[in-house]
Amino acid sequence: MLITRRSALAASSLSAWPLISHSQTSASSWPNKPVNLVVPFPAGGGTDAFARPMGAAFSKITGQNLINDNKGGGGGTVGAAIAAKLPSDGYNLFMGAVHHTIAPHVYPKLAYDIEADFVPLLMVARVPQVIVVNPRKVPAKDFKEFLAFVKSNPGKLNYGSAGSGTSHHLAGELFKQQTKTFITHIPYRGAGPSLQGLIAGDVEMMFDGLGSSAAHIKGGASKRWPFLANQRNPAIPDVPSAFELGLKDYNVSTWYGVWAPKGVPADVQAKIIDALRKSVTTPESRAVWATQGAEFADLEGTAFGGFVKQELAQWAKVVKAAGGVKPD
Repeated sequence: MLITRRSALAASSLSAWPLISHSQTSASSWPNKPVNLVVPFPAGGGTDAFARPMGAAFSKITGQNLINDNKGGGGGTVGAAIAAKLPSDGYNLFMGAVHHTIAPHVYPKLAYDIEADFVPLLMVARVPQVIVVNPRKVPAKDFKEFLAFVKSNPGKLNYGSAGSGTSHHLAGELFKQQTKTFITHIPYRGAGPSLQGLIAGDVEMMFDGLGSSAAHIKGGASKRWPFLANQRNPAIPDVPSAFELGLKDYNVSTWYGVWAPKGVPADVQAKIIDALRKSVTTPESRAVWATQGAEFADLEGTAFGGFVKQELAQWAKVVKAAGGVKPD
């Protein structure tokens, strides 16, 4: 049988038609089944505090479940590696955090690239970090006196963190680098144990997210000084920002965002972003965010990707200046 050029083109067009049709209808029908959200930390952690209420709102808004798939391990890198290899069909999402802009500079080899293997969709929450101190160990009534006390006691003071290579740890390293001070890092197995060590007086200070420290700050068990960000936070409006206190380049926060595996069509990305945005701005979600001292950052798509690039660059410099950092 002879195949003419015209018949070949016709056959090619017919065979391509189902693919084109599928692409055109995928956005209009999304979501028509449950959506999987890989959370790369154990259940009950800080990421869950935002993923679960977001998922509840998502289900009401879209009519489909957003299923938390907790894949902990390796400081969030195990789950990220799993998510990077999932189908890019719009039904597999990944909820990462600030840790994923630190990991490339701490772990010698990763099985994924946060920029090359994922598409940034939306930053869903940002929690400012604060310096909290034990008032019995640090005799200072404000940040100026605190800084003078630290400078006059080089190497004699300790700061706790949630573990080596965490944002809490590197927030302390960045503070040391910018204030030209020296305090000793004491890693704990999580922010909770570190905070308990602070209250007990085992360490004099720590760098922590507002969500876990707020109750102790308000209750008087510990004092706090500047927010490690460039603006004040509504949760404790009387606390000045690091920028106001002279630390103009000290912008540290614990943030959470949602990505998709590379290859999700742009029109489907837009629908996912819209659904996520609506989910994190409901009155119920806003109330949860407020209890955590968090704000909705309103960064999506390329803007979120640009922020991630800045974070990668910042933590690369901090780790290098610290002489390298080994994860727990």
